[in-house]
Amino acid sequence: MTNPPPPHDSNALGQVNLADPVDLVESTDLLDDPRALRARADEDGYLFFRALLPREAVLEVRRDILAAIAADGWLDDAAPLEQGRLDHRAIDTIPDDELRDDIGVSEQGYVHIQQVESLHRLPHHPALLSLYDDLIDGSVFVHPRHIVRAMTSHRGLSPTPAHQDFPLVQGTGATWTCWAPLGDCPRSLGSLAVLPGTHRRGYRPVIEAPGAGHIGAQLCDDDLPRWHGADFAAGDVLTFNAYTVHRSLPALDRDHLRLSMDVRYQSTDDPIEARALTNHADVDWATVYQGWGDTTFQHYWLDADLTIEPWDDALIQPSRRIC
Repeated sequence: MTNPPPPHDSNALGQVNLADPVDLVESTDLLDDPRALRARADEDGYLFFRALLPREAVLEVRRDILAAIAADGWLDDAAPLEQGRLDHRAIDTIPDDELRDDIGVSEQGYVHIQQVESLHRLPHHPALLSLYDDLIDGSVFVHPRHIVRAMTSHRGLSPTPAHQDFPLVQGTGATWTCWAPLGDCPRSLGSLAVLPGTHRRGYRPVIEAPGAGHIGAQLCDDDLPRWHGADFAAGDVLTFNAYTVHRSLPALDRDHLRLSMDVRYQSTDDPIEARALTNHADVDWATVYQGWGDTTFQHYWLDADLTIEPWDDALIQPSRRIC
């Protein structure tokens, strides 16, 4: 990713201490203790696990996505595919008006990423379903709207701002996001950071901000504990509540692609916003499913008894917050 300017001191974007986050609290040892797991989730608004997913299952998705990106000509073909080394000149040929600035590649390139079958299989891995079965009251529902960040060095990209997922996902505030790097992701590559405890006060008014989502959470001084971050390895998982404030760290490594996956989980008893059942490339599902060899994870939500809610545009409109 193109190097952003140094973090400034605007509390509105929650950038205090961004350059030096403390380590995420690891919860791997609580996986066999659902009561303790929930207690920590209630307290911190996030849970972090080392090697929750099998490394090879994650690297399979990585290879499949990198093959799609390489076919579009954006990787250095002199380097091994698994490195995800960028061809800067090729990336910068993407016109600004064709760039998915929330993703890192062109609109058509993102369709190719969304067509990767293994990407849609991994969110249903038993290790993830078991985790959310412990965290969520009721039957666990996996949103089919999976997000892949394929952050490149394109001039039009900015780090994801400090924000809450709720205004962008809606439905229920009891939704949990799973953030998993698709490959090793140190801080220098722009890994994710969270503000612990920020879920406790619910929804915060938003402001306009560059980067994915184009909105930031308005934070007051007393909202700003120390950011928590980590150097992630393939298989690690960070999960957080829909109201937990989080953002990406500035990427210092501009030569390699940062691949990550966002998946949402909630109870079938809670309402879900209609767009959560569409794909993130904004094409029809038939286009996404082209070339798939297995139908197991196609249209699976049609069998679920869900309460569908309409989109509330007011949640993403900037408004003033009085601290």
